[in-house]
Amino acid sequence: MVKMDIIQKLESKAKQHRKEIIQMVYDAQSGHPGGSLSAIDIITALYGYKLKFNPKKPDWPDRDRFVYSKGHACPALYAVLADHGYFSKGEFKKFRKLGGMLQGHADRKWTPGVEFSAGSLGQGLGFAIGIALAGRLDKKNYKVYCMIGDGECEEGAVWEGAMAAAQFKLKNLIAIMDSNKVQQTGKVKDIMNLEPIEAKWKAFGWRTIAINGHNMKDIVSALDSAVKDDGRPSIIIANTIKGKGVSFMELNEKFHGKAPNDEEYKKAMGELNA
Repeated sequence: MVKMDIIQKLESKAKQHRKEIIQMVYDAQSGHPGGSLSAIDIITALYGYKLKFNPKKPDWPDRDRFVYSKGHACPALYAVLADHGYFSKGEFKKFRKLGGMLQGHADRKWTPGVEFSAGSLGQGLGFAIGIALAGRLDKKNYKVYCMIGDGECEEGAVWEGAMAAAQFKLKNLIAIMDSNKVQQTGKVKDIMNLEPIEAKWKAFGWRTIAINGHNMKDIVSALDSAVKDDGRPSIIIANTIKGKGVSFMELNEKFHGKAPNDEEYKKAMGELNA
């Protein structure tokens, strides 16, 4: 069982990262706060508890890999990477600005620690499968984690990847679905209903673990369970809330890709500081 002090530390970090996400997007007056806020608890736990990595050697061959397929929600990833020493938090001020290393979609050529250059949705899982297969060929013991969005699962390439991962028995691959229920223009269930989503992944040959994606105990327990070897890829289906932590952003598609104005910024930071 994970000690409570570890859980509390991760919760505290996630709260701080939420403020950094809002600050980044507000300063740039551009970006994607909703999906960043839904994913941040999981990414905080990944780097603070589970991943094997070395910020001083971002290309260390034996590192675990995190493929962030929903890379438009990059403020969450940037907040965590900076916290672990990949670059200075001073870079936050240059988010989405010319000459800065923090692009509007995560880009491995610009940002230390980023494994996958994101843009078109539906591509990350296939990329992660390639890394997992390479690890097998190279006889490496690293794990490959891939976060996808629920709206992203409307892309056919996701399900081609799901078939391939099961076919090749990629036990070193762990997908994480940020199921925040909202995509750019509305509710996922209204645009393309995915349910029963857990049954779908099981039917494709994956081991499934469904959790509350904002409960840190659930998250670390799922990360521990997902690496247990039963010869299959695993997926953690994290039930989350888009915009989690900021009342007027929660489940609000308007904040998929919209920065807060001055009044909204003050309200958001007030809630996060409460």
